Amino acid sequence: MVPRMFIIALLVLVMPACVASAQDDVAKIPAQDLKVAGNEKQRYFLIGEPPKNPPKEGLGLLIVLPGGDGGADVHTFVKRIYAEALPENYLVAQLVAVQSKDNKNTWPTSTSPDPKQSFPTEDFLKAVVAKIKAKHPIDEERIFTLSWSSGGPAAYAISLAPDTPVKGSIVAMSVFVPQKLPPLTGAKGQRYFLIHSPNDQVTKYFFTRMARTQLTKHGGEVEVLDYEGGHGWKGDVYGHIRAGIGWLEAERAAAPTTTTAPAAGTRATR
Repeated sequence: MVPRMFIIALLVLVMPACVASAQDDVAKIPAQDLKVAGNEKQRYFLIGEPPKNPPKEGLGLLIVLPGGDGGADVHTFVKRIYAEALPENYLVAQLVAVQSKDNKNTWPTSTSPDPKQSFPTEDFLKAVVAKIKAKHPIDEERIFTLSWSSGGPAAYAISLAPDTPVKGSIVAMSVFVPQKLPPLTGAKGQRYFLIHSPNDQVTKYFFTRMARTQLTKHGGEVEVLDYEGGHGWKGDVYGHIRAGIGWLEAERAAAPTTTTAPAAGTRATR
């Protein structure tokens, strides 16, 4: 069995070829602009084209909560994630945040509400998952979130909810504030892949250290991948996300036993 410290290196190399890696023009990647039950404030993009013969276990589903104002302007970047970072048989749901003047609370949750919307982001995500599952076969064990910066707090909250459909979370360069989250006991059985730069002066690396300590203490499985360059998506962005997806998947199955090789990023030792 390969030691866990080498798993990221393995995954970067042995993950299946990306669905649309040959497509240089992400505009060709199928995407639907949808709303939950016609609700203008629950808008999302469904990215990807399901295969005619999906695997018997169903498709993976990656739900993206963007940082910043959580708006639709990162759609091209999210389509590139689908093209460059995901293995075959995945769909992507990019949630679009309700916009406000100050954007101090991009993704309101049950424990951190905001007057700009009447529903917590947890309910929004669950409604999107239910709508997708009604049309496509989805693997219950491969429903993951990807969030960064202002999207991170909501992703943590979603993972801790007692009735969450999410099984794993990739959180990049984000804060971790337990006082604004549901009880951390909800972390038991959850998987977290945290991506952060120790040089980050906008969102201090301290938050990732604390998240790893607290989530692990309460039964979560946590892996941290460091990168250089400070706040923002830097370095091998798609390789890092690809490694995160691979690690989340590997935690639910036997780890691969292939010869190790250097990773696309540096595994945190702090």
